[in-house]
Amino acid sequence: MAASDTGQDATEATDRKRGVGARMVYDILRDEILDLVLLPGEPVDEAGLAERFAMSRTPVREALVRLAGEGLVTMLPNRSTVVAQIDFPNLYAFFDALTLMYRVTTRLAAEFHEAGDLALVEGRQAAFSKAVLAGDTAGMITCNRDFHVAIAEAGRNSYYTQLFIRLLDEGRRILRMYYYPNFEARLPHPYIVEHEAIIAAIRARDVTLCDSLATEHADKIVRQIQDMIARDRRQHVPL
Repeated sequence: MAASDTGQDATEATDRKRGVGARMVYDILRDEILDLVLLPGEPVDEAGLAERFAMSRTPVREALVRLAGEGLVTMLPNRSTVVAQIDFPNLYAFFDALTLMYRVTTRLAAEFHEAGDLALVEGRQAAFSKAVLAGDTAGMITCNRDFHVAIAEAGRNSYYTQLFIRLLDEGRRILRMYYYPNFEARLPHPYIVEHEAIIAAIRARDVTLCDSLATEHADKIVRQIQDMIARDRRQHVPL
């Protein structure tokens, strides 16, 4: 083997290793941001992350650039990085897009699903129900996301699916803020009941009913989040 070939192989191996490292850092930081382990506005230190993950700063930087592209971190002019703030003033646009994706993906699932798709959706619903009844808010949010992604995938439009995944993931931070002080595990839990109704409508290929149920489901979530944001949490102190 020529020396040039050996050098090329070594370079490719290094690039692959760096790519795997960047992906790992991205996955971990993304989950920590979405689960509010890393809070909005919190500094994200490249050198500290490189030490934490025992790797050079290059893959860490690549992961942060990707997160910045998704709006999860903000890279400041002085080369420092912070966790992005939640864009509360523009939540109306987020809610509009989220509601539309609930409707579109559920409608398409009713029209184009196959038997295997329903089995996957029902499995995700079982995991969601288990998390709800255990009072596991983090698990509930994750399983809810997976449930609706499975429905979107059953609709067989990858563009809608990718957009819906991004919206569901962006909403995880807001849902964590809402559910931690407000979640109540009880039967029959409305979200479990609503999911079961959606599954039944998809199985029946009732596109109109799917649209109606998905709209109601999205509207309820939006109203609850809006109520949480509008709630006055000031303490009234006598003077």
